[in-house]
Parts: sequence; C-alpha cells; structure tokens
Amino acid sequence: MAAIDAMMVDMKYKGQILARTNKLESGIMGSGIVGFAIGLVFALILVVPVILLGGF
Repeated sequence: MAAIDAMMVDMKYKGQILARTNKLESGIMGSGIVGFAIGLVFALILVVPVILLGGF
C-alpha cells in the first residue's frame, strides 16, 4: 500500500506542476499582444525625438 500511496503523491505533484505551467503559458500568450504594443509605443517615444532632432 505504501508504494501505491507514494506513486499517487508523485502523480498528483506532477499534475499540479503541469496545470500551473499550462496556466502560466496561457497568461503569457493572452497578454503577449498587449505587451508587444506597449513596447512598440515606448520604443517609438524614445526613438522619434532623436530622429526629429537630427541625431542620425
């Protein structure tokens, strides 16, 4: 019985890790487009003044 209990605990642990990883990846994929848009706007805010002032 102890061997079966140990296997069940191990399977439960692995299942929890898999579920947590799945939730994390879903959250990252859901906010990826918003993060990209914010990064693009921030980069343009930093670069456009340099171009307008003749930095290049």
